[in-house]
Amino acid sequence: MTKGWSGVMAFFSAALASLGGFPEPAPTGDFVWPLDPRPTVVRPFEAPPEPWAAGHRGVDLAGAEGQAVRAAGPGTVSFSGVIAGRGVIAIQHAGGRRTTYEPVEDRDPKGTIESPGDRIGSLSAGGHCGATPCLHWGLLVGTDAYRDPLTLVEDRRVRLLPLG
Repeated sequence: MTKGWSGVMAFFSAALASLGGFPEPAPTGDFVWPLDPRPTVVRPFEAPPEPWAAGHRGVDLAGAEGQAVRAAGPGTVSFSGVIAGRGVIAIQHAGGRRTTYEPVEDRDPKGTIESPGDRIGSLSAGGHCGATPCLHWGLLVGTDAYRDPLTLVEDRRVRLLPLG
């Protein structure tokens, strides 16, 4: 019986891993949208089929140049700098989650303690949405597991409904 049970668990663990890991938890209410008012999602999260493959590891949110970018949740700024010519800020949250924001100028410095909704910088031009300013908002869980950041502010859990 024990051998059979461990085989079943191994099967389900492999199946979950192939689908991108364990399901996302429901929003806790501790997180807010990083732009206010609630922005339009220009491009959704697209999980890559493999960690090294192409995908869109975040969401693009429509915004306006100079618009305040807000901390989505409570945490500490773990990075504030420029990567590939774009201003980037990252906030480390409880539970091993880290949110990232780009392109952002006038950024809060590393080590700043943030609360949900705190201004962490302003949206700059030159993002990857062409002529339209947008905020690329990302979510990492652990060291390198990208997840859909909309799960922080919307209930996006899969629900199985009865037939009929």
